[in-house]
Amino acid sequence: MELSGRRLLVANRGEIALRIGRAARALGMEVIQAHSAADADMLAVREADRAVEIGPPQAAKSYLNIPAIIDAALRTGAEAVHPGYGFLSENADFAEAVEAAGLIFVGPRPETIRRMGDKAAARAAAVAAGVPVAPGSDGRVRDAEAAVRIARDIGFPLMIKAAAGGGGRGIRVAEDAQALPALIAEAQREARAAFGDDGLYLERMIRDARHVEVQILGDGSRAVHLWERECSLQRRRQKLWEEAPAACLDPDTRQALCDSAVRLARSVGYRGAGTLEYLFEPASGQFFFMEMNTRIQVEHPVTEAVTGIDLVEWQLRIAFGQPLTLEQGAIRLDGHAIEVRVNAEDPARGFMPFPGVVEELALPPDVRFDSMLYPGYAIPPFYDSLLGKLIVHGADRAEALERLRAALAATRIGGVKTTLPLFAALAEDPDVAAGNVHTRWLESWLERNPIRS
Repeated sequence: MELSGRRLLVANRGEIALRIGRAARALGMEVIQAHSAADADMLAVREADRAVEIGPPQAAKSYLNIPAIIDAALRTGAEAVHPGYGFLSENADFAEAVEAAGLIFVGPRPETIRRMGDKAAARAAAVAAGVPVAPGSDGRVRDAEAAVRIARDIGFPLMIKAAAGGGGRGIRVAEDAQALPALIAEAQREARAAFGDDGLYLERMIRDARHVEVQILGDGSRAVHLWERECSLQRRRQKLWEEAPAACLDPDTRQALCDSAVRLARSVGYRGAGTLEYLFEPASGQFFFMEMNTRIQVEHPVTEAVTGIDLVEWQLRIAFGQPLTLEQGAIRLDGHAIEVRVNAEDPARGFMPFPGVVEELALPPDVRFDSMLYPGYAIPPFYDSLLGKLIVHGADRAEALERLRAALAATRIGGVKTTLPLFAALAEDPDVAAGNVHTRWLESWLERNPIRS
């Protein structure tokens, strides 16, 4: 399908807005960049064919303002809206509003977003598709009394998780039944504040788990996987370092994991790009479905590096009605890729956010750096601290690590504190080099290895 001349509104900011805009222009599309008043000098605005302001700096009045975004799309003659990630990307009401206005939503159908966005409902969908899940509650728990009864069957320790959750919020770990009521109340309060929904479910905690996820593409009738990524290096359940493929999987487990993801995607008639997240238990060799993200992921570049497939391009093609023509057997893994998230944070001071002006920007010429930065750019203090992603690719994991070390040594971002020193230290760590990490490893490592400014 020819997309030349079609008009796309990008309803996001930062590096993902830039990434979407470049992919769309490569297809010959006209790009309209929505932005807040604080983002008028954003690089995505400078590169767009046209820009439109949608509100003041506060996200609630701009990037989360559904009527303002719809109005901007209609006023500029956009045919489609790409939500990126974060903000409204997994908001079923927003997807419905876009379609009700006669526009194309670049993403899954609203009913799919709603179903898979409810973690308890997604778990039930996984069970129905024959995808393994960790022992847990059958749907949402009604109250603490019911949770205590269910917990006796699941066993401790267990995870209390927000049904509408994401980003590590609304999660607590209960070591015993006595702690359960208070932790449930805490998780409910956090979930209600973060998501407007205090529903919870329970799941057995997998000790020393590896976080593995499968990238899929679907057109509503067909679905394929693009292999898996590992995201076990996390701080406070926030991913900082991602790799593809996962170093912890043998070929048979990798195939079973990816096949399970395709089964689930097909069972829900998935459309667009999506990610199914799993916990892998090294001791048993078992994997368990956690949740589905119905959007493009921050870490999608490592999948692109090892498959050679442009995920954003396919998001756009599928949204405009092109059938998925990728054949599963033709999607091969080529080498190993690593991505690190460069945040405007000071790791020497508890990862305190550090907005400021970029006084210097030096990057290695042969490395992918998805970023919104340019010399003189003033980082707004209103949004997430992610500045960009440094992505390296090698013939194998050892070569990818060596290229990461070289890229980190050659990268300079002057004027602001960043997480680059953290990654330089991690890239030299023997446990990281050996792949001996899990989802709680980094926090204990930071206690033993404080990062200096």
